[in-house]
Amino acid sequence: MSKNIFREVVPLTSRDCFLIFSRSKKDFNFAIHSHDAIELNLILNAAGAKRLVGNHEEIINNKELVLLGRNVTHGWFKNDCKNDDIKEVTIQVHPELLSDEFLKRTPLSNIKRMLENAEGGIAFSAETVDEMSPKILALAQKNNFYSIIELLSIIHQLSNSGNQRILSNPTDTAKVIKINNTPIERIFEYINIHFAQRLTLEEVADGIGITPASLSRCVKMSTGLTFTDNLNDIRLGHVSRMLIETTHSISEVAFECGFNNLANFNRIFKKRNKCTPGEFRTRYFGQRTFI
Repeated sequence: MSKNIFREVVPLTSRDCFLIFSRSKKDFNFAIHSHDAIELNLILNAAGAKRLVGNHEEIINNKELVLLGRNVTHGWFKNDCKNDDIKEVTIQVHPELLSDEFLKRTPLSNIKRMLENAEGGIAFSAETVDEMSPKILALAQKNNFYSIIELLSIIHQLSNSGNQRILSNPTDTAKVIKINNTPIERIFEYINIHFAQRLTLEEVADGIGITPASLSRCVKMSTGLTFTDNLNDIRLGHVSRMLIETTHSISEVAFECGFNNLANFNRIFKKRNKCTPGEFRTRYFGQRTFI
């Protein structure tokens, strides 16, 4: 089993609160990965499959409900699972919906504590899975304002449930990159607005009123990545969303998201996602809802 870890660019944007994937599948074939979204996974009928979260490995039963904090490495694999009718519901929540500023209120202290523990991954008891599965499955059918209220209700109920089991030492999982200074916020805001255009470091620097050297240094210090890597990550996030939401051809998606060279786009996409755009679209084909 490969232990290579890659950074997934989820198709959440600043306009979304959360997204849901609801899929029936024969096996698990997604590599170990991490991402910035908070993730809740409900998996049914997959006894014998293997779950990896941080430094923890475990064979799962037929009922699986796991909450993952931001940047936690994780993956599920077929292993000894004999069932070919696995049900999976994945909810990816935008971090700003459950921000520290929001959760510091007293009534939300249990949710705050649960999300802190989720930095190591949390597995819920079979009793909790039985109680929450119908609500999570029903949530996948909704796409209006009340679905946000229902999601918060689910998270609240989970935070008050018993027998929460932390799977991995949070210090062994990737840490959250906190972007909280004005220059870097302006940089990413500008890129998110203009990502479909042909952007250079100099153009972004001029657009927000700083020098190219300052922009390059600020981005590298805040994210550990170069300007080009961050630009590609943002574009790939929009690509992922369009591959899932639309029927546009792969070349149309690439060009609409700022990639003007198709061969270069395919190379970057495969390097980051360990699959081609076509394979990614097939993998995520199924019911999906953005809220």
